[in-house]
Amino acid sequence: MKSLPLYYFTSFLFIANFVSCFSQENTTSSNLLTTKQDGSLNNWFQKDYLQDGIPGISLNKWYGQNTTKQKKKDIIVAVIDTKIDLKHEDLQNQIWINTKEIANNGIDDDSNGFIDDVNGWNFLGYSNGDYIKWGNNEFVRIIRKWSPVFKDKTAAQISKNELNQFKEYQRAQLRFDTETKFYKNWLRSLQYLIQVYPLVKDTLKHYFPKEDYTSQQLDSLYQKHKINDKSFRRRRDDNDKDLGALIDYMRASLASNQNTLTDIQDQELQLNSIVNECLNLEFNERHFINDDVFVAKGNNEIVNTIKKEHTIENHSTLVSGIIAADRTNDIGIKGITHHTKIMPLVICSNADEHDNDIAAAIRYAVDNGAKVINMSFGKEFSLYKNRVIDAYKYAEKHNVLLVHAAGNNSFNVDENPYYPSDVDYENPDEVVENFITVGSISQKIDSNFVSEFSNYGKKNVDLFAPGDKIYTTTAGNSYAYDSGTSLAAPMVSGTAALIWSYYPKLTAKEVKQIILESGTEYDIEVLIPGGEGKKAKFSELSKSGKVLNVYNAMQLAEKQTRRK
Repeated sequence: MKSLPLYYFTSFLFIANFVSCFSQENTTSSNLLTTKQDGSLNNWFQKDYLQDGIPGISLNKWYGQNTTKQKKKDIIVAVIDTKIDLKHEDLQNQIWINTKEIANNGIDDDSNGFIDDVNGWNFLGYSNGDYIKWGNNEFVRIIRKWSPVFKDKTAAQISKNELNQFKEYQRAQLRFDTETKFYKNWLRSLQYLIQVYPLVKDTLKHYFPKEDYTSQQLDSLYQKHKINDKSFRRRRDDNDKDLGALIDYMRASLASNQNTLTDIQDQELQLNSIVNECLNLEFNERHFINDDVFVAKGNNEIVNTIKKEHTIENHSTLVSGIIAADRTNDIGIKGITHHTKIMPLVICSNADEHDNDIAAAIRYAVDNGAKVINMSFGKEFSLYKNRVIDAYKYAEKHNVLLVHAAGNNSFNVDENPYYPSDVDYENPDEVVENFITVGSISQKIDSNFVSEFSNYGKKNVDLFAPGDKIYTTTAGNSYAYDSGTSLAAPMVSGTAALIWSYYPKLTAKEVKQIILESGTEYDIEVLIPGGEGKKAKFSELSKSGKVLNVYNAMQLAEKQTRRK
């Protein structure tokens, strides 16, 4: 039997934590949980700490005690995200309809620059109905744009007014070099694993003729035949050590639920796209568009009705259910507010979002009546951040609230840039007053209170909301648990919509202040995400030091309205 390099097997362990370009790292999202959870905790985030001993947002408490009559129905919340399942049983009556547009007549009836935008717009769409699925990471775009100016130069050769761009170019180049090396090595390892997979299966049949082995059985067998790195490298013809490597391979496969050849081949396809599209300087998915010019592009194809738990196309469905899942149909889940319409705007693919798309989607939402804009995505680089900031200001001028997920990188966003943001990191002052950044908490009132994946920041994260093991809508009339700051942000977006439906005269700035001031304080020490065991007061990880509390927010909104 031919000896197989150890790293080919152990590298497979990374598969368990696979992320695509649209990942925990540069978006928001989520890991759908396939394990069954306690049904009583399906809505843990809606509970009240004082009443239930669970650090939820006190939504049930408010609904249980509310006697105030609603003043305004159908607050529009734009969800800038992926495609969405428009036909989901818990969302189909909750989707925004552009009543000024006649469906599928090929005419821009309302003269807003978008043809047949009955339910929203897909800014990634082609005219033939298809849309962009893979593209570059933002640091690749930065390198491609600025290499002709900065390549092989030093800071001393750069003019003062270009120095900040040069530093970003250097930061982008460093990230590019690191990730290219990592993913290329990973892809080579995976390709080799595909070659040896039949050998692994055939070898284990000797011990398990029915191929009914468990992780525990493989652990026991591995202890008998496990390899030693140094002796393995010296004795490449040692069959017993090869057997240990083969067993270790299958252990890793079972641990990551990638225990069929098809599973592994699917992972190879995604890694291949990362290497050859996300990280490829020669690949430009927008070669036909001049991103230096603002254009209305895309199509009206925003629907996704196929359940794809491990693709990004399910993301908007997850987010939208938290905000507005039907509260009256006695099925599935109950959103934060029923009298809300979701406006789906598609800008997210398996790549970093384009700044032009972010800005265009914000402007579309404002122009078409949205009061709240949910942005459960993010990235560490921004090529045209000023265009996005201009869009913030446009929303601020029109009294629209922007809500952004803090990100799932387990780092301090005061020190590590994360976009879109209401600071440009060259000038740390906030550029607008209508922007809320939301981190994630769990239901554990102990040192693990802050979700281990959540970003944080005393200056640039405004508050926290539940984002850990949240039960919500998924494509195909289904439901699942999911985790990520992507799910914490819509808690705040839904709350803002609820506030405006009862107190419509409040400004976006006032709604933001109400949400931040009314949060729940927790006087506990927590593990700092990514801090290698370091702890801090929970109040030190965000500007408000608090967790979203709907009951308190509605009480404060009522008081503030009475003062007017």
